[in-house]
Amino acid sequence: MSAPAIEVPWPRTDPPALTPGPEQSELRAAIRGLLAKHSGIEQVRTAASAELGYSPQLWKTLVDDMSVTTLAVPENRGGLGYGMVELGIVLEECGRALACEPVYTSAVLGVHALLSADPIQDADLLAGVLDGSLLATVSALSATTDHVHAESTRTGWLLHGTATHLVGGGNADIAVVSAQCPDGRRLFATQPGAPLVRTERRVLDPTRRRADLTFDQCPAIALTDVDATEATAARLGELATLALACENTGIVDRLLEMTVEYVRTRHQFGRPIGSFQAVKHRLADLLVTLERARSASRYAAAIYAQDPGSASLAVAVAGAVCTDAAVHAAAEAIQLHGGVGFTWEHPAHSYFRRAMGNEALQGDSRAQRARIGTLIGI
Repeated sequence: MSAPAIEVPWPRTDPPALTPGPEQSELRAAIRGLLAKHSGIEQVRTAASAELGYSPQLWKTLVDDMSVTTLAVPENRGGLGYGMVELGIVLEECGRALACEPVYTSAVLGVHALLSADPIQDADLLAGVLDGSLLATVSALSATTDHVHAESTRTGWLLHGTATHLVGGGNADIAVVSAQCPDGRRLFATQPGAPLVRTERRVLDPTRRRADLTFDQCPAIALTDVDATEATAARLGELATLALACENTGIVDRLLEMTVEYVRTRHQFGRPIGSFQAVKHRLADLLVTLERARSASRYAAAIYAQDPGSASLAVAVAGAVCTDAAVHAAAEAIQLHGGVGFTWEHPAHSYFRRAMGNEALQGDSRAQRARIGTLIGI
């Protein structure tokens, strides 16, 4: 008896591009060069401690010169028509540089949340986010974090309640949250300048601030109807997981590079410590970890770019693999840098904080593996 045919998650005649082409390589070189010039570790720490929590000059350059907000937006909605593969490259490089600009919050989640609405209804909001003049943030879109109710009036929707743990919520112009309506839950986007109270949270990662938002008769527009809310929230959740997986891959890449540079120059017993077999083995393990993360995140991005509806399993795998990779790489980098690595001033600690913060945002690898089990029916 012949074995049953194995179904593949994409048409055999049109497989996704799993290896970067010339355009992707040029994009990576351009974004890496820009961030190397304007987003060194000291520049990142200075920007993170500023009032806004990021550099408005670098953000403007990323929007105007690198088109981070419009890169993965369909052309008929004002974008360049690329996809998650290209956006994943940007996120990888932002992870490498530990950039604190609102690429993840506004250019990725904010833009795609607004794209879920009717093109006419959210036209002004989307245009402002695409040109970078407005910043958007998206909550976890669950009843656990969004204790918000919405009421319909003659002039539109009004929000009441509190949404917690919004990344970049302290200075966002638009907040996308879920709210309970009389007929069920919907997703809403607040209007720029809407009256709300922002409460900054104390966070582990100072390069990625979070805040709680309290709404009191806050004007908003509905992005979804009741029937579409669950599916849209799930899709945005998977996009957030994939975005952080790409960012975590960049973190592992930079940490390995940083550690290799150090062990080549640090001498002990008259020789570089990188020549010791024990150190070589740990670096080899880190390289394997990096390649696993790259494979998982880039594969998931390619599948998502072709059909977001079929990417759930690949995204969950990327979330699990890349989260573990970033946390492990950060811990190894701190240890392999020896005494200096254990000082708070060393860059490895900033990467460690970002890795732990990312883990908290989208769940640790155990949560992602539980998701994998659900998807494959075990």
